[in-house]
Amino acid sequence: MRSTTMERADRDFDWFVVDASQHTLGHMAVAIAETLMGKRKPTYTPNVFSGDGVVVLNAGKVKTTGMKHERRVYTFYTGWLSGLKEVPLGELRDRDPVKLVTIAVRRMLPKNKMGRQMLRRLKVYTGDEHPHVAQNPKPLVVHRERWQPGK
Repeated sequence: MRSTTMERADRDFDWFVVDASQHTLGHMAVAIAETLMGKRKPTYTPNVFSGDGVVVLNAGKVKTTGMKHERRVYTFYTGWLSGLKEVPLGELRDRDPVKLVTIAVRRMLPKNKMGRQMLRRLKVYTGDEHPHVAQNPKPLVVHRERWQPGK
């Protein structure tokens, strides 16, 4: 019996929509990264881009737990001398919530050309409206039931 691999002609792309105001940042980013990589499909092949597109709404209202909005610090390097910038999560959410969600998802994707290709299918918006109605996005299930022994 031979193992099957996905061909380019066999790929079919779906679009999903997520309301960020109902989920925490980490749980939502994991579900989005799995969907972008195609790991939720039975035809997942690591070397073939077969992931789906994701539209994120209400990025500015994403939840965080505990004191992360004060203690979690994102570090950037501008490329210039003494260009190391540190921004707390709360300040980054107020300044640019699209960047906050994009960074959380990007760091969970592969660090190669395919990861950059996957990130192009992520569309993040701060409001309720989005221009991707023609793609007919379906709601994305973020929390799945976990398997528990004895139940």
